[in-house]
Amino acid sequence: PRLSRHLPQLQRLSQRLAEARRGPDPNQAAVAYAELASYQRRHNVNPLRGFLVPLVQTPLFVSFFLALQGMAAAPVPGFFQGGLGWFPNLAAPDPFYVLPLLVTASTWLVLELGAETGVASPGAGPVRQILRLLPLFFLPFIIHFPTAVFTYWLTSNSFSLLQTGLLRVPALRARLGVAPVQAPPPGAAPQRKAGILRQLRKEWREAQATHEAEQRQWRLKNHLQLAAKGPLRQTFAQNPLSSPGTTPATPSQTPKRPWKETLG
Repeated sequence: PRLSRHLPQLQRLSQRLAEARRGPDPNQAAVAYAELASYQRRHNVNPLRGFLVPLVQTPLFVSFFLALQGMAAAPVPGFFQGGLGWFPNLAAPDPFYVLPLLVTASTWLVLELGAETGVASPGAGPVRQILRLLPLFFLPFIIHFPTAVFTYWLTSNSFSLLQTGLLRVPALRARLGVAPVQAPPPGAAPQRKAGILRQLRKEWREAQATHEAEQRQWRLKNHLQLAAKGPLRQTFAQNPLSSPGTTPATPSQTPKRPWKETLG
């Protein structure tokens, strides 16, 4: 909740830091980093705290997933008649592929609605677009899983969707002390949505520019350290011993058939 209120300012400071790192002056990057750290410390916000909940939930989900898959492979006798409707056997795959499709659709909804519940930011980056494709990407690999896994997965997604839908109600958010969804400023121009590949190329170019700036800073620091130890060794673009305007001698080429020249 606290991060939702301060995210626009954090994004501006992070963008300023990225631009300063690409520049030639290392002092500008240090100043931008100090401003970002001071703002986070002053308002007691840290973007990394948002990863604590997924870090706790992911091991639990994987544990239940592996346990149900192992019980279906054992198999547990209760799984043979523990299903419902068209899938009476929880140890067998869904014969009509209804549960895999429902799980894929519900997972996509959880990712889509969960991203909109926090902060409505127009520049979410390529991460959100990649998350949209993950359920479809994993569908061919999970389509033959036991129905016991899909039953747990679909139930978990249903509770997540219910929680997400309740948190979208402004009165309930105010009752629970959750910050309202932050919309873009009225005067802010809407950003143009770019494709995933274009966003990744942009991120790659920014990473290359940052790396080149760091290399320039390292070379400058290395030259300063060498200058403090003693005089720098003079270097030349060309060989100083060769006279100007001359080209290096090339070995004389002998004819391949000298007898033709002697015979005329």
